[in-house]
Amino acid sequence: MKITRKFTVAGRDPFATTSWAKRSSRISNPDGSVVFEMTDAEMPAGWSQLAVDIMVSKYFRKAGVPQTEQPHALPGGSPVVKGKDGKALLGPERSARQVIHRLAGCWRFWGEEHGYFDTAEDAQAFYDELVHMMVHQMCAPNSPQWFNTGLHFAYGINGPAQGHCIVDPRTGEVVLAPDAYSHPQPHACFIQSVSDDLVSDGGIMDLWT
Repeated sequence: MKITRKFTVAGRDPFATTSWAKRSSRISNPDGSVVFEMTDAEMPAGWSQLAVDIMVSKYFRKAGVPQTEQPHALPGGSPVVKGKDGKALLGPERSARQVIHRLAGCWRFWGEEHGYFDTAEDAQAFYDELVHMMVHQMCAPNSPQWFNTGLHFAYGINGPAQGHCIVDPRTGEVVLAPDAYSHPQPHACFIQSVSDDLVSDGGIMDLWT
C-alpha cells in the first residue's frame, strides 16, 4: 500500500500537533466511594473531562507496564525504573501518548510483518496519520482494540493462549495463536445475516439458541 499523508508532515512528531496537560480522573459510586482515581494522567489539553475519564479509567492498561523515570514517556524513551531485585517495576499506563502509540505502533508492525506497505516511508506515514487522528479525536477503534492491541508489542505483556486462530505470516496457513497478546483477538461486533423473523428457523432467536 501507498499511504498519502493528509494531516501530517514527514519527520514531524504527530504527538506534537497538540498541547498536553496532566489531568485527573475519578470514578465514584453513588454513595461517594471511589472506584478509580488517577491524578497525573497526561492527556491532550483539549479533551473533555468525559473523554479523559473514559480513556484513563477504561483504556489505560492498569498493570504489567514497565515504569520509567519519565512516567509519561513512550516505550524506550526513558530508563526503566528497577526494584531492589533488579527487575522492572510494573504499574499502569500514565499517558494517552502511550496508549495511542501502542495501538498505532502495533498496527504498523503487523502491516510491515505481512508486507502491506510499499516502503518504510509508507509505514511511517500510516503510523503518523493514525496517531494524529486519534490524538485529535477524529477516529477511534472499538474497545477490544484499546484493551488488548499492542500490549505485547509495546510492553512484552503476555498470557496463556485463548484458543483463537491467526494467519502465520511466514506460511499463510491458519494456526492456533501461541499466546493471548502477541496476536490478540481485538474484534467485538460481527455482521451476521438473519431472516426478518423472531422464532422460525433462521430467525433472530437462532443467533443465541
